[in-house]
Amino acid sequence: MTTISKFKSFPVRINWDFRDLEAEKEDRTEGKEKGSGRVWRLKGLPHSAQSRFALEFSPCWQKQVEEDRKTSRSLITTPQCRGNPSKSSSGLFRTVAMPGQVLPPPCTFLNVGQAFTGTQNVSSGQKDEAWKVNVRLQGCDIQQGYLCGSMEALNVPSAETPVVTFWEGEIVDNKNYTFFTGQWDATRDTDVKHWDRFPSFGPLKEEVKKDGGRSLDLANYPFMFMRWKEKFFVNVGTDCGLTIAGFYYVCFSRSDGSVNGFYYDPNSSPFQKLELIATNEGRSGYSFATYKFQ
Repeated sequence: MTTISKFKSFPVRINWDFRDLEAEKEDRTEGKEKGSGRVWRLKGLPHSAQSRFALEFSPCWQKQVEEDRKTSRSLITTPQCRGNPSKSSSGLFRTVAMPGQVLPPPCTFLNVGQAFTGTQNVSSGQKDEAWKVNVRLQGCDIQQGYLCGSMEALNVPSAETPVVTFWEGEIVDNKNYTFFTGQWDATRDTDVKHWDRFPSFGPLKEEVKKDGGRSLDLANYPFMFMRWKEKFFVNVGTDCGLTIAGFYYVCFSRSDGSVNGFYYDPNSSPFQKLELIATNEGRSGYSFATYKFQ
């Protein structure tokens, strides 16, 4: 988000819902307790937000899930795990691949509930401002190149309270998304200019300019490139003095979870920088976290 400029926006009301789409039962332990695959979906979001998460639960978690389903609440309930969920020490849950899929290398900083904190530099007319920003991941599906979350901007001069937005992200993986955006008023030249702001993009630049970088092995690269697009304001109206018409070019470090980004909106000041670091807030132990946006 950034200071307001010429744009059109519409009020949005949205509920997050949980539903059991399918359960593929199979005997994973040759006659012992059977496990079942559960697929969760965010309901009520735009089509691009219909991210699916395949999780395998032990019997105690299956019971809890069934109880939650009976309540028919307008929320999505997602388990959190410290570190790599595919290697959970308690065995309560682990990420599993759907048939025919191979999971990419895990990243411990891209788990649901992971928090980031930092600043965004904003230019408003002749005045430069630095807002404190908090980000929390609300969903992540590496196989589909998708993630989403909330972004909270504090000490915004034009707002009486912190401003919270919901955003969706595209992970550049050359399978689902490439370095070329193809939307949001971004040309290929715009893409290269913004990606080139990240030092880690340097070794990839020529390949990207040649064919979009489709021949690059990004799965094993120490940095992940993404685009974050804010979809709507959560706690304020569209008359709050801010715009979410643009989007962020993002570079994420697999090693320490740091995030660097540049905001692009042709009607706003160029190259407004976002800098975040991963925090341990809310990451201890196991819990069911509930999120509700209205």
